[in-house]
Amino acid sequence: MDIHLLYNAAYLWLATRGPKLLIGIIVLIIGLWFIRFLRGYMRRRMAHRQVHSSLQPFFLSLTFTALHLVLIIVVMEVIGLELTIFTAIISAATVAAGLALSGTLQNFAGGVMILLLKPFEINDNIIAQGQDGIVSEIQIFYTVIITFDNKTVIIPNGKLFNEVIVNVSREGKRRLDIEMKISYAYDSEQVKATMTKTVKATKNILVEPAMYIGVETLDPDGMRYTVRVWVEPSNFLRAKLDLQERLIQDLKSSGVKLPGMA
Repeated sequence: MDIHLLYNAAYLWLATRGPKLLIGIIVLIIGLWFIRFLRGYMRRRMAHRQVHSSLQPFFLSLTFTALHLVLIIVVMEVIGLELTIFTAIISAATVAAGLALSGTLQNFAGGVMILLLKPFEINDNIIAQGQDGIVSEIQIFYTVIITFDNKTVIIPNGKLFNEVIVNVSREGKRRLDIEMKISYAYDSEQVKATMTKTVKATKNILVEPAMYIGVETLDPDGMRYTVRVWVEPSNFLRAKLDLQERLIQDLKSSGVKLPGMA
């Protein structure tokens, strides 16, 4: 092998490719430094804005994987490497992954929106997808609810976010309505006085907002009374059962017979 020919070939390659290679290395170093700087900045900003801890690693990973990929493409372009095959491979892989993970991506998108918009939080009582319970976990792909009969229900976030969600806990108070039909034979003021006394003696009933007791409708076979009180969401079922039982007992003790009562 002629050493002069090898030297000339190397010199020619450095003369034509060297500047581009040097610029590519410089771009790579600057790009890596910028990505590292941006990572620290984003981490501080997300902590300051109290972005959910489940989202922070994902956003950082997704953002900086994309930035590294863009940096590699830019460096390859600066050096002068052919990108056609590389771009085609990335496009095909992206389409294939999107088709394979369409359902998973829907759940993921729903989880991101739930964690960002916060229609509910941990320990909230929600009604969704036919389930009524307390939120125990909010994950990227699913939400876990513990129902009041102690069942663990796992709901995919895609379905959860795209349907109606009733957040019972958010306002801090929940209205409890109880209807009772009583014959026209009994004085309405006496009935309401008995009901009022019962409500005041029942635990877990809030003083404010004030209770409401009155005749809601007039049916052919009697008056339909409504007892409307306010309770804390966590005490709703307990207060409902207790108040219903006490109303029956106190009305019976005062001489008022309910329909079907002997």
